[in-house]
Amino acid sequence: MLDIQNLNVVFGTGRLRVEAVKNVSFTVKQGEAYGLVGESGSGKSTVLRAICGLAPITSGRVIVDGKEVTTPRTKDFYRTAQMVFQDPYASLHPRHTVDRTLSEPLAIHGVKDAEARILQALKEVGLGPSFRFRYPHQLSGGQRQRIAIARALILRPKVLLLDEPTSALDASVQAEILNLLDDLRRQLGLTYILVSHDLAVVAHLCERLLVMRHGEAVEETPSDALRSGLATNEYTQSLIQASQGFTRNSSSAAA
Repeated sequence: MLDIQNLNVVFGTGRLRVEAVKNVSFTVKQGEAYGLVGESGSGKSTVLRAICGLAPITSGRVIVDGKEVTTPRTKDFYRTAQMVFQDPYASLHPRHTVDRTLSEPLAIHGVKDAEARILQALKEVGLGPSFRFRYPHQLSGGQRQRIAIARALILRPKVLLLDEPTSALDASVQAEILNLLDDLRRQLGLTYILVSHDLAVVAHLCERLLVMRHGEAVEETPSDALRSGLATNEYTQSLIQASQGFTRNSSSAAA
C-alpha cells in the first residue's frame, strides 16, 4: 500500500541547510499498522508530512496504492490517504461547527449524500448526532480528536497517517482513542502509519516499526521486540530503557 524509496527531505540552503530525512526506505502492506519511532527531531513526523505534501521531497520516491505521488498532490491522492494531526486543539477550525468541518471535504470532492455520510462518520468514532452542531470549544480533547479522525475517514481513504494522535490527551483518553483506531482499522481495512515517541503506544497498535535517529533509519523490527526487549540495535535498546521511565532504584542510584 505504501512504498517509500530513498526519501530525502532538506530544508534551507547554505549554513541554514538541514537534512531532516536522509535516505529512508520502508514498505507497508495493505491493512498493516506500521510505526515510526524515535526521539524528538529524529525526522519521523517529517516523513509523514513529505508523504502528504506538507514537506518538500528533495529526492526519492513515494508510492501510495501503486501510484507515485506528484507535487502538488491530486484529489485522488487525498481520497486515498488522509492525515490525523497531533493536536486536536489546533487542527480543528475554532469557528467551524462539527457539521461544517465534516461537510467541507465532501464538498471539495463533490461527494453527494453528505447528510448520511456525516452521521455515519460520527457514529464510527463513537459520537452521536447531538455533536453535529457543536463548536470545538464545546468538546473535550478526546472528542476533538474523534472529530479529527471522523474528518479523515469521511472520504473513505485507504491509508491514515497518524502523527502522534494521542500525545496531547490525558492518559485515560489516550487508551480510548488507541482502541478506537485499532477497531476502525479492522472494520474498514485501513492501513496506518503511526508516528510516536511513545514505544508503548506503537507496540499496542503496530505490527512492525522503523526506529529513526537524526533523520536516518536505524532499525526495522517487529513490535514484539519492543515488548520483549530483544531489539538488536543499541540505540533501540536505549529507547526501550528510557521508555521504562523513573523508578525508585534509578533514583537511589543517582543519589
